[in-house]
Amino acid sequence: MDSRIVLLPLAALAVAQPAQALVYLQVPQAQALMFPGQKLEAVPLLLSAADVSAVEHDSGVKVYPGSLQAWKCADGWFFTDSVIGKHDLIRYAVALGNDGRVRQVEILEYREAYGGEVRNTRWLAQFKGHEHGDPVKTGSDIQNISGATLSSEHLADGIRRLLSTYALVIAGRQ
Repeated sequence: MDSRIVLLPLAALAVAQPAQALVYLQVPQAQALMFPGQKLEAVPLLLSAADVSAVEHDSGVKVYPGSLQAWKCADGWFFTDSVIGKHDLIRYAVALGNDGRVRQVEILEYREAYGGEVRNTRWLAQFKGHEHGDPVKTGSDIQNISGATLSSEHLADGIRRLLSTYALVIAGRQ
């Protein structure tokens, strides 16, 4: 038997396998990367119905209770959140400075079969310096990624929602 004929079906099977969650960073690793040498303290986020309504109205993005987690340190805030990609969740982390501006964004876990380009450091760097009130929208101040359209749009939406949450709920309570 010709070995090329045997290998072709095996290659087709490998391509047809469903995507599995890829964990790029655990939360402690992301915290150490974004705030090296600092002690982070977990801060419970209890959003009232009025808070949720204000954030949704301001950001234009639905709030999913329990998805956003926060930690505070001397140099700012560390958040983890999740958004839907095309079909599955994308878990990401955002570091904000004490001024409320984005310092860094990292993808923690990605489950989609396509669109992993959102993990590209150059693409993620577009968020740096953004603050509440900035558009933070693909096609505006954030470039879209061909082949990862929904993932890039939803990550931008999630970061815009996070900036609204920080400005409207967290910063006002400090």
